[in-house]
Amino acid sequence: MCGHCEDYARTVALLGDLALYGHLPGADRTFIETVGTSLAASLPEPPPGFLPPGYDPNDGPEYPGQR
Repeated sequence: MCGHCEDYARTVALLGDLALYGHLPGADRTFIETVGTSLAASLPEPPPGFLPPGYDPNDGPEYPGQR
């Protein structure tokens, strides 16, 4: 696996683990907010081929409250 792919996979795995931790009784909300924000900000661009060709994350259905 390429270094870029490893970084992406590791960051996504850490975000998943943090989400699981958030569901535990007594989870530290300040920790979750701080670390989650930092991890999300450090998430690199997805490796080539990870998303389907022509994928646009802004293209999709409108949700209540969106215009």
